[in-house]
Amino acid sequence: MNTPVSTLLHEKGITVYHARPDTTVRDAVRQMNDHHVGALVVTRGERPVGMFTERDVLMRIVAAGLDPDSTPVEAVMSRRLTVIRPETTVDEAMAIITRERHRHLPVVDADKRLVGMISIGDLMRWIVRDEESRIQNLNEYIWGGNPS
Repeated sequence: MNTPVSTLLHEKGITVYHARPDTTVRDAVRQMNDHHVGALVVTRGERPVGMFTERDVLMRIVAAGLDPDSTPVEAVMSRRLTVIRPETTVDEAMAIITRERHRHLPVVDADKRLVGMISIGDLMRWIVRDEESRIQNLNEYIWGGNPS
């Protein structure tokens, strides 16, 4: 599918929940819970520097016995950050998510400023919707507009 992720973002919205590196884990988790998201982009200014995810909470806080009130997100965030550009296609983004085993991809502009984020769920919804439309079009072609 050659649709750019900018199209997906336009429909989904560009709101990205993020935290500064010095945000405490407790505050970051509270924000994730408040917004019903599984990850926050960690930013310095407008540029992403890491991701803080539910998995980071489990593996780097709970399992390690760290205090969420005194541990900054920067100490436990995932630093290996894969970003994409708005012109990246849905197929390319899905390939990256699959290959890199990420669940979220920050979207950055040419100046590496954060402009959006897509998740594997966003991509799957887009692909399923496209396939349903294709099936409907084929049914209309075969059955002349009346699939029953």
